[in-house]
Amino acid sequence: MASVIRWDPFRDFVTLRQAMDRLFEDAFFRYARETDETGHAATLPIDLYETPEALVVKTRLPGVNPEDVEVNIQGDNLTIRAELRSDAALEDAKNWTWYRHELYHGPVVRSISLPTVVQADKVEATFRNGELSLTLPKAEEVKPRSIKVKTVR
Repeated sequence: MASVIRWDPFRDFVTLRQAMDRLFEDAFFRYARETDETGHAATLPIDLYETPEALVVKTRLPGVNPEDVEVNIQGDNLTIRAELRSDAALEDAKNWTWYRHELYHGPVVRSISLPTVVQADKVEATFRNGELSLTLPKAEEVKPRSIKVKTVR
């Protein structure tokens, strides 16, 4: 006797909980789903803005130690690299029963071209409450200058 498979139109609808989970992940964990199957590093979301004196870059790295963050500037390219660690890598984890292992772990990296020339040797990096802030002073030749106009008689 052949079995009959019936189409259930409600099976294809997304539940409200699934929609809320997806919304929450999109809002707070964007970089977690940007990795590919080959294991390449996730893209690290950043804020970048300009003041009259400097460029400022901010990113959030919860659970990362400041000494595990690498910041490089080469020419007009800024790269931020870090490793998000997991308890699953601990020796004791072999004996644990895992029910969920959803926290993103692995490398995160962001490399961008800077919109203006900066003084790489004067960059300041601070790390507070999981947020990395970089202040990149602009090169003197690109800072706005006031030119005093002289009166000629």
